[in-house]
Amino acid sequence: MLAGGNGNDVSGSAAVPLLIVGAGGFAREAAEAVRATNTRAARWRLLGHLDDDPTRHGCLVGPSRVLGPAEAVHDHPAAQVLVCTGRPDDYFSRERLVTRLNLDAPRFATVVHPAAVVPDSTVVGEGTVVLAGTVVTVDAVLGRHVAVMPQVVLTHDAVIGDFATLASGVQLGGGARVGEGAYLGAGVLLREGVRIGSRSLIGMGAVVTRNVPDGQVWYGAPARWVRDVEVPPDRSRQPIVAVAGQEERR
Repeated sequence: MLAGGNGNDVSGSAAVPLLIVGAGGFAREAAEAVRATNTRAARWRLLGHLDDDPTRHGCLVGPSRVLGPAEAVHDHPAAQVLVCTGRPDDYFSRERLVTRLNLDAPRFATVVHPAAVVPDSTVVGEGTVVLAGTVVTVDAVLGRHVAVMPQVVLTHDAVIGDFATLASGVQLGGGARVGEGAYLGAGVLLREGVRIGSRSLIGMGAVVTRNVPDGQVWYGAPARWVRDVEVPPDRSRQPIVAVAGQEERR
């Protein structure tokens, strides 16, 4: 049964306790996906949000409260966790937090909005959030802790690496691949078979017709190299899962 009619908190032993790390836009969107899921079936019991900004502790984020810093996940060992942070000027934050929290993989939830189309042939990793209006056609792979914003289209055999972000309106042609930790801005179009390198940033509205190497910023139509990504020192020593078959910058 839904408590209070908002779908965020549900009663009953079937509901899994959930914590959302983050209190910004993406975190609120994920909470809405949780609410929408609960209107169909009592899946989650959202305990609240966690945020490292002490000025937000105790504040409301929608109907839920910020309970404390990110490390408070360890105070709720029965709760599953979603890490919902990341913006274009720091799209490494989700990876950084997951590394810092050092939780076992089963602790991370996976949330797919009921208004998204994700067929059984698609693999979705733990910690991944898929928002409303997304359409996956067939045989796609979404890695761990991927953020898929509204109205994204992934056609056959698309592969999205861990910690990647696909902003609203991104469209991938068949067999396109996005490397670990990459960020694709709103409205990016990828030609079929194109590969985006790990931790690369593709500017909004770009039309990508050829492979992008690791760690580069591209934008435009057709998209071209602009500069190299400035990887934060705390991420530069971390391993990157490269996308195979990349072309050198031309």
